[in-house]
Amino acid sequence: MKRRDFIVKGSLASSAALYAPTVLGYGTFSANETINIGVIGTGDRGGGLIPFINQIPNMQVVACCDIIPFRLSSGLSKVEGKAKGYSDYKKMLEDKDVDAVLVATPFSTHSKIAIDALKAGKHVYGEKTMAKGYEGIAELVSAAEESNSIFQTGHQYHSSRLYSHVVDEIKNGKIGKITAFECQWNRNGNWRRPVPDPKWERMINWRMYREFSGGLLAELCSHQLDFANWVMGAMPEKVMGIGGIDYWKDGRETYDNIHLIYSYPEGVRASFTCLTSNAMGDYKVKVMGDKGTYILDYAKAWFYPEGSYEKKIGEVDGVSGATLNWDQGRGIPFQFDHEDPSKQALIDFRDNIVNNTLPVSNAKTGAMAATCVQMGLDAMYDEVIMSKPQQG
Repeated sequence: MKRRDFIVKGSLASSAALYAPTVLGYGTFSANETINIGVIGTGDRGGGLIPFINQIPNMQVVACCDIIPFRLSSGLSKVEGKAKGYSDYKKMLEDKDVDAVLVATPFSTHSKIAIDALKAGKHVYGEKTMAKGYEGIAELVSAAEESNSIFQTGHQYHSSRLYSHVVDEIKNGKIGKITAFECQWNRNGNWRRPVPDPKWERMINWRMYREFSGGLLAELCSHQLDFANWVMGAMPEKVMGIGGIDYWKDGRETYDNIHLIYSYPEGVRASFTCLTSNAMGDYKVKVMGDKGTYILDYAKAWFYPEGSYEKKIGEVDGVSGATLNWDQGRGIPFQFDHEDPSKQALIDFRDNIVNNTLPVSNAKTGAMAATCVQMGLDAMYDEVIMSKPQQG
């Protein structure tokens, strides 16, 4: 377990300081230079981010790479301007025109590709979950620390100005003492992608197979785990969980429903639920304190205070039972203009490269979330209560 211990030895157990921007001591870009991006993995996520890059000043896609020919063609078709196509990412890394890469390949390949890119001198935007397995996590953290390149983990809600504001409000005492998190991400669908030829099954539907994937926990809950770590400034101490293949009897290996409880310091519990058979409530995060609750979805937030708020504003309004600016069951809607989180994360990546700043979603915060994912997978698959890796 030496690699597992390394993650915590690297000060990831209590890491509030990791979330503050830090100026690094190197850099080659000026604000008006264009950063040339190579996209490695042009499936749903990688291909879906190309239009955002097209919209961002001083960023352009100059290369795309995918081992599946029609996926590569699809990615190239979304690029504004000319881009080279590669079937081998190592050949792309040899391209001197490529300044940075976006890694949006299957989970099991993240660590190897990102490490190779850092060693090639490229800046890296590594999609979540950052790395699979304790060894892969440790090796990528080490490579990022040894590199002079920027490494940003693709937890886009970490870049959301709405989420950042909510975190600031929580840390300033808006909801009082935090007591619990309740998180869900429910969908009604089998999560499968169409496969034009059976030979592509495991490559296209890699999320269904444990060799490549962490399933719902890695692909969905990891965002919310990253948020809970961010709010708490710490990792959970233990996790218990259960899941199963109970609805989609189609040969998949990863669970179609998961239910986990993580235990943070000072008795704070965080629950995470993902369903693929019922979409009630969709995506939601609740942060609950003794003075109130923040509720967040993809792009909106509400504050629900404890006590008699509804009654008080009813009296002020002069109408019994009336409420002012209040969404039933959710509280006071939070008005906040902000960019799409995925686009904002890419803007932040550009700015981190230009300004030589450590991303707020960096290798260590990414490692915290990835470690939580691996703890949860171990807890579910081995049917144990999994403890945080111990400091040695």
